[in-house]
Amino acid sequence: MMHVPLTVGAMMEHAETFFPKKQVISQTHDQLHHLTYKDVGQRTRRLMSVLKELGANKGDRIGTLAWNHHRHLEIYFAAPGIGSVLHTINIRLAPEHIIYIINHAEDKILFVDEDILPLIEKIKDHLTTVEAYVVMTDKAELPDSSIHPLYSYEELLQTGDPSYPFNTDIDENEIAGMCYTSATTGKPKGVTYSHRGIVLHSYALGLADSAAISESDVSMPVVPQFHVNAWGTPFACTWFGSTQVLPGPRFTPQRLAEFIDKFKVTITAGVPTIWLALYRELEKGIYDTSSLRAVLCGGSAAPLGLIKAFEEKLNIPFFHAYGATETTPLVTLSRLKSYQQNLSNEEKLKERSRQGILVPGLQMKVLGNSGEISWDDQEMGELLVRGNWIANEYYKDERSEQAFVDGWFHTGDVVTVDEEGTIKIVDRTKDLIKSGGEWISSVDLENAIMAHEAVFEASVVAVPDAEWQERPIACVVLNEGYKKDGMKEAIMNYLRPQFAKFWLPDNVLFFDEIPKTSVGKFLKRELREQVKEQLGLKN
Repeated sequence: MMHVPLTVGAMMEHAETFFPKKQVISQTHDQLHHLTYKDVGQRTRRLMSVLKELGANKGDRIGTLAWNHHRHLEIYFAAPGIGSVLHTINIRLAPEHIIYIINHAEDKILFVDEDILPLIEKIKDHLTTVEAYVVMTDKAELPDSSIHPLYSYEELLQTGDPSYPFNTDIDENEIAGMCYTSATTGKPKGVTYSHRGIVLHSYALGLADSAAISESDVSMPVVPQFHVNAWGTPFACTWFGSTQVLPGPRFTPQRLAEFIDKFKVTITAGVPTIWLALYRELEKGIYDTSSLRAVLCGGSAAPLGLIKAFEEKLNIPFFHAYGATETTPLVTLSRLKSYQQNLSNEEKLKERSRQGILVPGLQMKVLGNSGEISWDDQEMGELLVRGNWIANEYYKDERSEQAFVDGWFHTGDVVTVDEEGTIKIVDRTKDLIKSGGEWISSVDLENAIMAHEAVFEASVVAVPDAEWQERPIACVVLNEGYKKDGMKEAIMNYLRPQFAKFWLPDNVLFFDEIPKTSVGKFLKRELREQVKEQLGLKN
C-alpha cells in the first residue's frame, strides 16, 4: 500500500477543491460574515505566507486567544499548514495560568481578539517568548494599545499570497496542535496533537454511529474553539464540506436559538450548562428547531431530565459523548443499537443517559481494586484508554508518570460498564464520596436532583464526617418562580424512593449560582469551601 502522510493542510485543500461554494457563516463583534470555502482557503493561504514573513518556522507555537469565528478557523489550518503548531488558549483561565501556558508552550506569535487585548496588556511584561501580536478585528484601524509589535489581521492578509502552497514536507507524527487542561487543581497540563491524530479523529467524527458529520450538515459548535479545538469539529466539518455557523464572542441563548432557526443548523455541540440555558430559551416556542438532528453534549454528565426535555418536549435528538483534552477528545458516544429500538421509552432514555460505547479505533479497560471489573453495571473502576488519537504524555510535565502508564491513559474517571459495553460515568476519582466504607456517586445524585421540576442546577460534594468519614451535601439552584420554603424536604422526598438510605444527602443547600470552571463544569473544589463556610465547618 502507498504511504501518504495524513496532514491537516490536506483537509483544507480538499474543502477548497470539492466544496468551494459551501459556506462558513461567522459572527464577529461587529458583523455577520458569509464566506465560502474558496474564500477561507485563499485567506488561509495568505495567512500562511504572512506567518512565514513574521518568522514562524516548523515547530513554532502559534497561540490564539479568540472566540469561535472564521479568523480563528483560518489559523486552525494555516499554522499546521506551514508545519507550525496551533495553540488555542483558554481565555477564561486566571491570568497567572494564561501566563504560565504561553510561556510553557513558548508561543512565538499570538493572535488575539480585540476584546481580549486588555488582558494581554496586563500580562505582556510576563510573556517571555512572544515576538509578535496580531489583533483580530473588523475595524479598519488598530486599537490604541501598549502592546508592541501589534499587527492588524486583515491588513496582514492583504499582503499575503492567496496561492501560497501547503507544506507537503511534514511527517504525520509531527505536532499540529496543542491545548492545555483547565487546571481545576495545580498548573494546567499541556497536550499535543499530531497531524495523524487529528485526521484520524476527524474520520471518527464522520462515522455513521458516531457524530455522523457529513457534507449535508450545518454545524454550529457552541463549545469554544479553545476547548479541545471545539471537540475537533472545525477540522472534520471543513474536511467533509459541512456548512459551519460560528456563533462568535459572548453569545447568548437567544443568539444560539436564532441561529438554529435562521441557518437551519443540523448539529451542535456543547456542555450541559449551555443546553440548560438554551432549553429555557427554546421553551418560549418562538423558534423553529426542526432542522436539528443532533445535540452533542459532553464535558460532564447531562442530567436525565435535560435529555428527556430535549427529546420529548422539543423533539430534538440529544446525544451524550465523552472525552478529555488528552483524547482529542472523542472516546465514546451514546447511540442505541438496532435491537435496542424495541426497548420502552423509559428504557431507551436510561440508555441514552449513559456515556455510550467506545468509538471504533480505540481500546479501553476498566480497573477496580482487584484488576479489571466485571461488565455487570455494578462494579466500579477507573477508565483507561489508548488509541491513535490519545495522548501518550503531557508536554514537558512530570505528571505524565501518573497519568500515562504502560501505554494506557488513566482518565481519572470512575465508571461502570454494562453487558452491552456501554459505560456510565460514576464520578471523578477525586469526587467520589466514601461513606462508612461504601462509595456514593455524586453524579447519580446530581442527575436525580436535576430531574426535579423545581431544580435548575445541582451539584453534590462531600464534607468530612467524624462517624462516616464523608457525607454528601446537595447544592441546588432553583428554577425561576420556585421558593426555598419547603423545598429541602420536597427534594429529599423525591430522592428517597430512588436511593439507599446511606446515599441520601445530609443536607440541601440553596445557591444563587454554582461556581463553574472556565469550560462550564461545576467547580467542586470552590463549592466545597462555600459549603463548609455555610455549615460552619473547619478546614
